[in-house]
Amino acid sequence: MIPPRKDTKIWQQGNCREKLHPRAVPEFDRPLPIALFTYSTKLRGSVIHTIELAAALENLGHRVGVYALDKEGNGFGRSISFPYYPVPAQPAPDEIDQLIQQRIQEFVVYLGQGHLADYPYEVFHAQDCISANALSALKSAGQIPHFIRTVHHIEDYNSPYLQQCQDRSIREPDLCLCVSEYWQQELYQKYQINAPRVINGINPDRFSGNPDGKEPLLRQQWGITGSPIYLTIGGIEPRKNSIRLLQAFAIVLTQLPQAQLIIAGGATLFDYQPYRDEFFALAQQLEIPLGTSLLLPGVIPDDALPALYRTATAFVFPSIKEGWGLVLLEAIASGLPVLTANQPPFTEFLTPQQALLVDPTDIPAIAQAMVTIAAPNVARSLVHQSQPICEHYTWDNSARMHLQQYRQLADGRVDI
Repeated sequence: MIPPRKDTKIWQQGNCREKLHPRAVPEFDRPLPIALFTYSTKLRGSVIHTIELAAALENLGHRVGVYALDKEGNGFGRSISFPYYPVPAQPAPDEIDQLIQQRIQEFVVYLGQGHLADYPYEVFHAQDCISANALSALKSAGQIPHFIRTVHHIEDYNSPYLQQCQDRSIREPDLCLCVSEYWQQELYQKYQINAPRVINGINPDRFSGNPDGKEPLLRQQWGITGSPIYLTIGGIEPRKNSIRLLQAFAIVLTQLPQAQLIIAGGATLFDYQPYRDEFFALAQQLEIPLGTSLLLPGVIPDDALPALYRTATAFVFPSIKEGWGLVLLEAIASGLPVLTANQPPFTEFLTPQQALLVDPTDIPAIAQAMVTIAAPNVARSLVHQSQPICEHYTWDNSARMHLQQYRQLADGRVDI
């Protein structure tokens, strides 16, 4: 295994294996040493993808080290089985261009100081624009031979600097991967890059419909007393379609006055304060009381998240732009019926029999679907039909798809 750094607290807390896991992948004759890089330790989509992929790769017998910008020095906040290397991140300016520039440089400085020398990696895999820019700089300096980037989604930046960073992070890798067909097509149309597809997964050891005893405490702690309970995760921001969801919920309350909407999460690099101000002004105008009908618990502790899903009646996610929608898989695995936007990438893995699919710009349609999904017979049918999805979208399957691409790059069989 890659030797852990002495200051890696999470590694010391985890269930470290001293030897390679015996269930190595039969089609590969030797373990691959793999370095994964992510921009944060805050557990949002691509960060969860990174650590779950790392665990699955290690479980298949490969040597994995994870490098992440760690502003608070607390790691990922959960026990992990693979070596973790925190990249120190100092307080940064509020101006987003300067913040991103500093974060890239922190990665470059740390990795350039010999911190990749703990093990002779053969795969260097960035999960985001920031770490990909850092790896691009290291490759240009001759410190790494090549690198991979997963393009979870493509942003439309107004800032020329951010757009240049994104372009560099997509054009410079020796191989790009995508998690959805939609972003595969977008990547080809905008950059003429053919990116193999890999998948997201769900961890059934974390997410299931089986109560763990934390549910009553969470209900009491956050005032979850209504019926039905609508849950969404991702915070208040434009691409989550939060304002339209709030407007739809106001309509729902006219029919189901005891309903509650929980909007959890919200940690992000970007400042959406004007949008948040508009959201709260609208909540006041619509007379939706904060703390009773509308609950905003903020970032949920990682060990409480599975139980939070189980306190809900339905999961509502009319997002207008996602790389995949990992929270939908978590909700389905937790036994919830789901409502989401009738557009890719959601329609790549959800049918109308498995989820209520709505036009995310149609507020009355969102409201009607929220009322419909609360009906027990509808909910039962959606849950029953959606469960087979979890059998395909596993981190083990994802890891095996990644290994095919890693092996080709490491063996020089990718056209770079």
